[in-house]
Amino acid sequence: MKKTHLSAVFILLAHLLFAQTLSQKPDPAAPYYTETSDGTKLFTKVSGSGDLCIYVHGGPGMWSDSFENMKGKNLESRLKMVYYDQRGSGRSLASVTNDYSVNRMVEDIEDIRKQLGSKKVYLMAHSFGGIIAASYAAKYGSHLKGLILVNSTLYLNDSVIGQVAYANQLTGSHIEIKDGQFMAALSEAMGLLNEKVLMYKLLTDSPQNMDILNKIDEKRPDENGFRNTVWSMDEYYGDFTKLTPGIKVPVLVITGTQDHAVGPDHYKLFRFPNQRVAKINGGHLLYYENNDEFLKTVFSFTRKKG
Repeated sequence: MKKTHLSAVFILLAHLLFAQTLSQKPDPAAPYYTETSDGTKLFTKVSGSGDLCIYVHGGPGMWSDSFENMKGKNLESRLKMVYYDQRGSGRSLASVTNDYSVNRMVEDIEDIRKQLGSKKVYLMAHSFGGIIAASYAAKYGSHLKGLILVNSTLYLNDSVIGQVAYANQLTGSHIEIKDGQFMAALSEAMGLLNEKVLMYKLLTDSPQNMDILNKIDEKRPDENGFRNTVWSMDEYYGDFTKLTPGIKVPVLVITGTQDHAVGPDHYKLFRFPNQRVAKINGGHLLYYENNDEFLKTVFSFTRKKG
């Protein structure tokens, strides 16, 4: 299956003049590199004011820039946002140990939190980033004020079932997932959507919104390790919804009524003991499509929990 098709499903400079060393108290407006505990350097940017909120982008293997510059930065009016690119993704360097495991991705977030000197933070994830964020919450919940999942998948196979069904609906095809071959069916479905110029509908109803996303993402550096590695790692295909009953922190689940990348009903698999579900009209890019409602929902949660 073409990696570009898969990456398009789970989404989300010209001058890379970043400092090569980390300051304990970086200039909030200046991008820098966080050096992780295994020596990998991660692009990091801190901006805004308020409680610290680390953003975990999707993909896999995309970057934080598309969220930040498609109105995600509006969160900075009340939250100090921490944008970072996951190891082997975007502007970050490839893993020096070739370790892209879920646990290593979790430790990267913990390294960022520690080096920023904050005892507790909010963690916000979009799309595929939900797997990493939920895994962090399961291990380091004591360091979270709250977990915010925005159109997040916690079980790739369930999302693939929805994607294939939606592709069939759009194209009149009858693609089936046989013998557990989820990726083969998805590859066929993505190829058909691409052929009919309907791929954008997995993310948004607006071709214009997709054009904006593509213009940002075409500036993203070439594949740097993660995206070409993750699809061969069995653990990412696991059912991470099984973690949810044990995550005790306050959780805000934001789901798009027309999100056909993750699935508009995917959230029903979550069993967080202390969760609030907010349904927002929009697709996978609802933070851009319906930004006012998105901000209102997030700020209501952080105001009550902060």
